[in-house]
Amino acid sequence: MIDYDGRRFRGHAPDAPVATYRQDGEVVWSEWSGGDVRRGSLAGLCAPDGTISFAYCMVLADGRVVSGHSVNTPEFLPDGRIRLNERWERFGANADSGTSTIEEVAA
Repeated sequence: MIDYDGRRFRGHAPDAPVATYRQDGEVVWSEWSGGDVRRGSLAGLCAPDGTISFAYCMVLADGRVVSGHSVNTPEFLPDGRIRLNERWERFGANADSGTSTIEEVAA
């Protein structure tokens, strides 16, 4: 199992917030803010292969509250950092689904 505790991840947008992941056994969680996110959080489980399945909720700058589920599959980059390949689904009035990536921020 990959130890995500203390690893920081960011999307590709220049103003994307940085999320610091925490882990205790198989439980993984994080909170973040910045860019168009006033407050975001996630909580889920890490599988033995490092895949994280979690629920998330965010309050966006425009006042929308969005929530959903994501399955993130790790990929190791040549420099040792982790890229998480996300398959996500957003629920409710803002329902949507798609794929994206976030990458570990170099220390």
